[in-house]
Amino acid sequence: MYRILLSLLIAVVGLFLLIGGAWLAALGGSWFFILLGALICVSALLLLRRHAAGLALYGLTLLCTLAWAVHEVGFDWWALSARGSLLVALGVLLLLPPMVWSLRREGEGRGRYGLPSGVLAASIALAAVIGGYSMLQSPHDQAGAFSDATMTATRNVESTVPDGEWQAYGRTAAGRRYSPLDQITPANVDKLKVAWTYRTGDIRGPNDPTEATYEVTPLMIDNTVYICTPHSLVIALDAVSGKEKWRFDPQLKQTLKQTTQHLTCRGVSYYDGSSALVTAGQTPSPARGPEGTPDAQRVAESAADVTTQAAGVPQNVVTGQAKPGAPNPVVDRKGVAAAGPVDPTCVKRLFAPTSDGRLIALSAETGKICPGFGGDDGTINLWANMPNVTPGSVYATSPPVVTDKLVIVGGTVNDNVATTSPSGVIRAYDVNTGELVWNFDAKNPDATAPISNGETYSENAPNSWSVSSYDPKLGLIYLPMGNQSPDQYGAGRSPSVEKYSSSILALDVNTGKPAWVFQTVHHDLWDMDVPAQPSLVDLTIGGVEVPALVAATKQGEIYVLNRETGEPALPVTEEPAPTGAVKGDTTAPTQPVSTISFKPEPLQEKDMWGATPLDELACRIKFHSLNYEGRYTPPTEKGSIIYPGNFGAFNWGAVAVDPNRQVLFGMPVYLAFTSKMVPRPNADKRVVTKDGEAVFNENFGAPYASEMGAFLSPIGLPCQAPPWGYIAGVNLTNGKTVYKHINGTVRDLSPIPLPFKMGVPGIGGPIITKGGVAFLSGTLDYYVRGYDLKTGAQLWQARLPAGGQATPSTYLGADGRQYLIVVAGGHGSTGTEAGDSIIAYALPNPG
Repeated sequence: MYRILLSLLIAVVGLFLLIGGAWLAALGGSWFFILLGALICVSALLLLRRHAAGLALYGLTLLCTLAWAVHEVGFDWWALSARGSLLVALGVLLLLPPMVWSLRREGEGRGRYGLPSGVLAASIALAAVIGGYSMLQSPHDQAGAFSDATMTATRNVESTVPDGEWQAYGRTAAGRRYSPLDQITPANVDKLKVAWTYRTGDIRGPNDPTEATYEVTPLMIDNTVYICTPHSLVIALDAVSGKEKWRFDPQLKQTLKQTTQHLTCRGVSYYDGSSALVTAGQTPSPARGPEGTPDAQRVAESAADVTTQAAGVPQNVVTGQAKPGAPNPVVDRKGVAAAGPVDPTCVKRLFAPTSDGRLIALSAETGKICPGFGGDDGTINLWANMPNVTPGSVYATSPPVVTDKLVIVGGTVNDNVATTSPSGVIRAYDVNTGELVWNFDAKNPDATAPISNGETYSENAPNSWSVSSYDPKLGLIYLPMGNQSPDQYGAGRSPSVEKYSSSILALDVNTGKPAWVFQTVHHDLWDMDVPAQPSLVDLTIGGVEVPALVAATKQGEIYVLNRETGEPALPVTEEPAPTGAVKGDTTAPTQPVSTISFKPEPLQEKDMWGATPLDELACRIKFHSLNYEGRYTPPTEKGSIIYPGNFGAFNWGAVAVDPNRQVLFGMPVYLAFTSKMVPRPNADKRVVTKDGEAVFNENFGAPYASEMGAFLSPIGLPCQAPPWGYIAGVNLTNGKTVYKHINGTVRDLSPIPLPFKMGVPGIGGPIITKGGVAFLSGTLDYYVRGYDLKTGAQLWQARLPAGGQATPSTYLGADGRQYLIVVAGGHGSTGTEAGDSIIAYALPNPG
């Protein structure tokens, strides 16, 4: 019975490989699987007939497979494993006594081990030797180290932020994610221990959208840590003990799951108005606002007012968007006060975005609202003057930029819902009163004067959803720009939309007028909006000091520009791009490629992968069934491979830049996606979603809906071979990548928690410290890690209770210890474990 069952199993495997191999060959792929399937089937037939020659033939088949595999991928363990692991496992089962002893003919007695089984045993032994040797190799690693001179370099880097504090998303408005603290070093980082843990109580719920995520980077000012949560709670903690000082609940009032694409808060923004008060000759005075009106009541009234405004707009029952010609929710900017006495607790304030379209000013000291910012409720209604608003369609997920006079906010507009989306306008408000000072509408870029109450912004204008940077000396704010919907179909985009989409945009901070724009993708059809906060750093390039801007992008390019002019500081070339867009659309003939490029090597059939040769074969068939001509292959009705996918080589986590050493530390990710354009019969009919589901990717009003997702095998593994994630170090003065190491394990991605280091995807960003250590928690396994900045070697890791898809920060506590603070709350889109933990680490005995 053992012989029959095992022989039948091997026959089934052989038939699958034979039939699948014929399919693959017909698509223009490798013919090897036909040979492999045929040999395995013949071996199975011999074994069913009790011929010992079946063992020898199976052994020779293993040797052929081994030779073919090494020829295709070299000594790359994970690639070899996909091709041979199942076959080797079956070979081991064939060598067991129940099989060998059963191989006899009637009347010849019991079978015995001999030459046939010896051939099979030798082939398995050779496979084990080659496998063991491959395990010791690192073919994807690039070893290297920054020079000692680089690591010890010191420069005069100006900053108004105290060394021990983290006052903005990127620590300062320059967005470098660099701390001048040096208590934690490569020599002692392995001694980091948990100092305190805090649980927010805000957990992803069943009625939340899929992308309910913890992406917050904690701030630390005046010995207080400030965080926000997915449901827009703002919480203040003691920086040394982790004890809660206060919390603010904005009391969200909206339907979330069907209409909100992202439920996240990447952080709050901080403003210290002390110097402005002194300059203006003002003194703090008691808080303004209605006597006896509780804070919570005013917040609830504000939320209810916002919800009522949107709910009152007639909506299309299918798309959920405002009907064409419907009244627009023009919101009166009521209660904007003239500059006057300031609430003493609001001299230092936080600006908190909410997922129901508000921007609220809070006292950094008490967590109470700051009346007078936009009105007595301390709130700006971000739906003001918006077209086509529904609940959940306009909101800010990223902290605004704060200057000495203004708070500047972009926002998220739901992707790929309809061509009648709200506007992606960027707005600047007076930091004290909330009065609208200017607005930049990419479809109407010259009209930056505050819009009148009777007007609305342009519908479906490109937005800036990520974090911006600010240079006070140049008076410029730098915005990473997105696209208009739909992302995958660009016919009919106006010249202005084409100019500002997927670009880095510099605006005059006082007027909102464009100073320059640099486009990172021409005629974007791939959702390659610029996701990351640009880092501002002065660099010595070719012996000349350059005021530079470093911008990481989804497609893997890191552009280094002169932030005064927008011209490349390191060379950028235009390279030919594939053609073949869907009917009615076009593609750009070239795309810009930077000196610093983490663009992936074009995929080939041999790069397909699986847990076994069976799903690897399925991925090979899928590879040849889709359109793919390398990076920037346009979406098609047949379906296309998009690599890297819109998850990005880099995303909102950005990179970390050391202004002294002039180096960069980043986490490039390599994960292919697929994109298929589905013709729409009319503007309103659902095509890619079912009734009751959210309508993302329907693209109502456009000729095509979109089907998008990761490029996966039938069993849900990536079709491309690992590694899928790295860490990398780059010299910014010459653009050279100094090292690149695979990063992360599959412990939390596989059914069995095995800590295989395969290089896993991640989302979130790194930080760098003067002490020479970089930290990162964004990988899809649940760890925070410390790395030697010089070599990229991993020096420390700590287990997290949930996904750590956020960018950490570091600060100096009042007790004299340097703390590393990490958020572990999970990420809905990546499937990591949800949580609500804020964890601080420190050295037991500093120094």
